[in-house]
Parts: sequence; C-alpha cells; structure tokens
Amino acid sequence: MSLFLREEDVARLLSMRLVLDAVEEAHRALALGHACDVPRQRTRLPQTTLHVLQGALPQLDVIGYKAYTSNRSGVRFLVHLYRASTGSLRAVIEADRLGMMRTGAASGVATRWLARPDASVLGVFGAGWQAEGHIEAIAAVRPLQRVKVHARRAGPLAAFCRRMSERLAIEVSPASSPEEVVRGSDIVSTITSSATPLFSADWLAPGTHINAAGSNSLIRRELGEDVLKRCSRVFVDSVETALREAGDLLPLLEKGRIQVRELVEIGDVLCGRQAGRLNAEEITLFESQGMAIQDLAVAVRVEEMAREQGIGSELPYGL
Repeated sequence: MSLFLREEDVARLLSMRLVLDAVEEAHRALALGHACDVPRQRTRLPQTTLHVLQGALPQLDVIGYKAYTSNRSGVRFLVHLYRASTGSLRAVIEADRLGMMRTGAASGVATRWLARPDASVLGVFGAGWQAEGHIEAIAAVRPLQRVKVHARRAGPLAAFCRRMSERLAIEVSPASSPEEVVRGSDIVSTITSSATPLFSADWLAPGTHINAAGSNSLIRRELGEDVLKRCSRVFVDSVETALREAGDLLPLLEKGRIQVRELVEIGDVLCGRQAGRLNAEEITLFESQGMAIQDLAVAVRVEEMAREQGIGSELPYGL
C-alpha cells in the first residue's frame, strides 16, 4: 500500500529530537558513501518556480525527491518516497512542517558539533515560519537561557517571541536592532531572505558560532565579507550544493578570497575525518543550503511511524 500523509498527520508524528537524529544520520551516511544527493534544480516561469531536490539512502531502502512550487499565493511542498530495492512508491507526504523542522535541525546538528558547549545566548535574524524550527532545534542541543530575535515588523515579532517563550519555556525577546542581536550572543543564526548583509563583523565576540540558513540562491546574502574574514573555518552541508547556491560564499569564491578546499562538510565532522571547533575562541560558520537526503531521512521515519499507528490514507496508485 502506498501511503498519503497530510500536514496534520506529520504534525502528530514529528518531534525535534527525531528530526535531529534523522538529519545527523543522513549526513553521516553521505560522508561514508552510503547516500547520494542531487543539488536543487529549478524551473522558472515569471509567476511560478518549481524546485526539485532528489537523492537516495539505500540503507533505509529509499530513493525519492522533494518538489515544491513557489508563487505569490504561497509555497507547496510534497515529498515522494520510493523503495530503492524495487522502485515501488512508498509514500507521498505533505512537507511544509517536515521541511521547516529539518531546516532547523540542520542548524541544530551543526550547533551540536560546532558551538561552545556552554553556549546559552542565541541571537536570531528572522521571525517567520522557518525561524520557529530553527530556535527549537538549537534549544534542543544547547542549554539556552535567552534568545534575542530581530525582524522588520515589530507586531509579528512580538507575537512570535511570546509564542516561542511559551513553547520552549525560555526567555525569547525582541531585539531593537541588529547590533543588539549579535552583541553578547554565543550563537548567531540568520534565517531570512535578505539580499544584503545583516550585521557587522565588529559585533561578533570570540567563540561565536554562526548558522546562516537563508542564503540559498545567488540573489540572497545574509553575511558580508567582513564576517567571513573573521570565521576560522566554514562548514557546509554539501560542498557541491554550496558551490551552486551559497549566496554568502560565492562572491568570495569568485574573488579567490575563499578556496573550495577550505569548505568542510558537516558529515566529515560527524565521522571524525575533520575536526569541529578547535578552541573556545574561534568563530565558526555553518552555511546551510538544504539537501534531499535530509528530507528523505525524516520522511522515512514519519512513514514508518504512520504505518505503525495506522495514520494516513491509501493512495490508488503506485503499487
């Protein structure tokens, strides 16, 4: 039976702990040669863009893709899972919440391995849907005492902070300026669609870890060259994907101010091939672009739990 899961089904099944473990396992599999991932491809029309990420995790018997369309009316996400062994359809899953949580989990995994163990103050740029999962993931891997959030609109920002404070039982408060977000923060995260850098490198303290999760196209740039210069090393989810999409990195790569060999895949850190943080003073950066294997690893677990609990509906095709 091929299974169809709606957003409400996914919401019943997913937890951030599960998503963190799934994303970490996906990166470890990729580093060990047990997975394959194809960077995002886009088909653009004046009014709508189709985005497709595809990959495989043979050890989980899955090959598949996530496809989503973006339009002024909204964004619509679907994950398609097939059995790697037979090619038969396993499941089709609505994936807005799934994608939000796995995006946050990618930064959560990077924070787990790269931020200082005692990091307790998080500064965040962005107060949208994606920022929710981002804060939740980091709170799951570090003992956060305070979160400062900056966004363009004060009303939605205040509501966002109240909601996250209640959900996580930690202080989440609006920041009045970009400088307030960065100064005094042990971790700084960006999850915006900004086309220009968000903050000055002068505001960063030694030992800060940065997660940059919004710059996944050439027209987006959350970090300036001054920030990149202060980072001891740059970690990415995938070098191949970063070379296609990392708007923060591509201008410096073109100028030769960063070399491709300097980029470290987070999976190599998980496997012990590369060191993570070397000392308490260095500033580390994780550039997150998003990968199909992250979605597939989470979706497989959702499908398995749904079948165990009798959740979802049968599809009339895909046998």
